[in-house]
Amino acid sequence: MQKQLFPDIPKKKNDNTKMIGANLSLVFNRRNKHMITLKNRDIIVKKVDISDKPAKKIFVVDAVELGANKSLLAGALNISRQTIHNYIESKKKFGTEGLLGGYNPKMGKNLEQHRKSTQHKRIQGTKAVILAKERKAKRLENQKKQQELDFEFGEQLVSKDEQPFKSLHDWKFTRFAGIFPYLIVLISTNQWLKLIMGYFGSAYKIFLVFLLMVANNIKSIEQLKNINQKEAGLILGLNKLPPKRDVWQWFYAACNLRFSTSLCKLFFKQQLLGGLVSTCIWFADGHLLPYTGRRKIHLAFNTQRKMMMPGQTNIVTCDESGRIVDFQIQEGKGDLKTHIVELKKKWAKELTEPPIMVFDREGYGAPFFNSLIEDKIPFVTWEKHVDSKKLKELDDDCFNESFEMNNKKYRIFEGEKTFTLEENGKTKTFELRKIYLWNQTSNRRTCCLAWDDGRPITTLQCAQAILNRWGASENTFKHLHDRHPFHYHPGFKTLDSDKQLIANPAIKSIEKEIKTVRKKLDKKHKKNSRTKEVLNKDGSRRENSLKACLESGISQLEAELTKLLNEKKQLPEKVDVSTLEDYNYRAKPPATLGRMEKAMLSIY
Repeated sequence: MQKQLFPDIPKKKNDNTKMIGANLSLVFNRRNKHMITLKNRDIIVKKVDISDKPAKKIFVVDAVELGANKSLLAGALNISRQTIHNYIESKKKFGTEGLLGGYNPKMGKNLEQHRKSTQHKRIQGTKAVILAKERKAKRLENQKKQQELDFEFGEQLVSKDEQPFKSLHDWKFTRFAGIFPYLIVLISTNQWLKLIMGYFGSAYKIFLVFLLMVANNIKSIEQLKNINQKEAGLILGLNKLPPKRDVWQWFYAACNLRFSTSLCKLFFKQQLLGGLVSTCIWFADGHLLPYTGRRKIHLAFNTQRKMMMPGQTNIVTCDESGRIVDFQIQEGKGDLKTHIVELKKKWAKELTEPPIMVFDREGYGAPFFNSLIEDKIPFVTWEKHVDSKKLKELDDDCFNESFEMNNKKYRIFEGEKTFTLEENGKTKTFELRKIYLWNQTSNRRTCCLAWDDGRPITTLQCAQAILNRWGASENTFKHLHDRHPFHYHPGFKTLDSDKQLIANPAIKSIEKEIKTVRKKLDKKHKKNSRTKEVLNKDGSRRENSLKACLESGISQLEAELTKLLNEKKQLPEKVDVSTLEDYNYRAKPPATLGRMEKAMLSIY
């Protein structure tokens, strides 16, 4: 029997898809029953919300005009075939106006009569003028919100001698004149000087320095030594910028007042109220701030160096544009899970609904997912412990949607994953959306998980959310680092440590020699075990045989190894590095240096 060249491939049955004839299909959103997508041979033609009755009428008429079967369409939308016929006839007689206005055929085809009878249902007045007024009112309201930083002003006073811009002068040259537009907006619109003076008193000057640094991309206070102090001070209203040492004194004076926590909270609050940051999707992740001081603090994992080291974790939450929404510095590795849950409680009054939280695999786990679901916090995250072999075995046709992002081509499809959780002696199960991702550029496959709390979030939006943060690299922190170097810690003084002991470098050097000798010794032992004894005719052992030579070499290496081990025992484990400051190693020729001195040279 001859086989078919192209056998029919059975398609999976999808209860959310209804065929309506002429290769047309209706795809119902399983999470929002009112959202319907009309497709022609899997190509999207139109999307509509059928809870909007006028939109539903136009959608039905358009589908019939494209060739949809009226009976199949009526069955899919759960309406009668006569209703569809009425929609079509209304459009033929009265056009789209009559279809949407519900004109009565008994009144005839005179549109003027129909318009008069339905006049009371329509908006009175010129719609363009009404809509223009509404847009203007909304625009003015948004501008007012964005311009006003409704901070609570402090009560500290600044003497006249320390007030900025206290002296008058004629036009003067300064290469920092570009800062002046910032000052005009901050002082006139936001009352910035009143704010910082009210809280920090005479220590307000450090904030003028910060403004200078931001405007000129100066990333550390140490770099202020490279600017013209007179010209910089002139534009800031300080006559002359003081030396770096005095700037540090301003910095310490402001830090000692300890207002940063309350001011940051007020600032983040005004950002949310003024619409300066997005509240749709938030990305949360931590970044290590290494610490090299003398105090003992908690350890955190450094992903760049792949090791634990002392430091703090800066947990930053930002929107899809990379603008910081909130941040918190925690000791050690930090607690990202608690931070995500606390965000909703912290900004509940300012948010109409919680944003979709996107986080890395650090937050993976059934107990944490369950707590987010109970707190009604939608989220998207990577799936952990993905079976790459099973992903490779998936048929390419399963990935039915494609898109491009970060200059890479992706294909996706959606499934479900069930989690089981033991809670108070009872077994609890819940399901999450599972989005299968295929990076066609690198030919790699992985998965992400999502829970949408009933919101109309598509598979594509879930994939783009996770890839927006971790698709090409850690985009947000990379761009934040361009503006703020995370490894720069202002305020820490450099002092000579009392503990100047380091591991003896001579021990490391001699251990390398010991390792080399042991390798040679092992090789000779193996070779000796495989070598046969060679005898003379009289039965005596031949002295220049290979086995005799190997045994002689083994004896020499063992003697050398014993000597090296004795030398290592005599060396101190640690040495004082302060004694090496004036070490004049160039005075001796290399041939006369001992083992200890040669090892010290390797440090330099």
